[in-house]
Amino acid sequence: MSITIKRVYEPPARSDGYRVLVDRLWPRGLKKDDVPLDLWVKELAPSAELRQWFGHDPARWEGFRQRYAGELDKRGQHWRPLAERAAKHPVTLLYAARDEEHNNAVVLKSYLENWLRTHGPR
Repeated sequence: MSITIKRVYEPPARSDGYRVLVDRLWPRGLKKDDVPLDLWVKELAPSAELRQWFGHDPARWEGFRQRYAGELDKRGQHWRPLAERAAKHPVTLLYAARDEEHNNAVVLKSYLENWLRTHGPR
């Protein structure tokens, strides 16, 4: 199992494997043709309401993690294929946030890894 996270502004690496943008909004200052990625899954991003409530405020991190996990529980059709791919091949989740510790990709990575540990690919 190999899931990593990386800011979309960082250059790609061979070790990235399958590169997936997991933000609802396209990253500022980047042209779509200039970003090497395999997939953009907006549906894996937090809802607009949750994103606005969180506002990347570290004081709201635990609440954000719990609420976002609750949203992911209802979106299995979007994340399960990604988890199953990650069970066999490297997957890199791309995000645009400046805060490398408090962002949706961190939560999504943990969520997918937990699912793989407890359920594994089908």
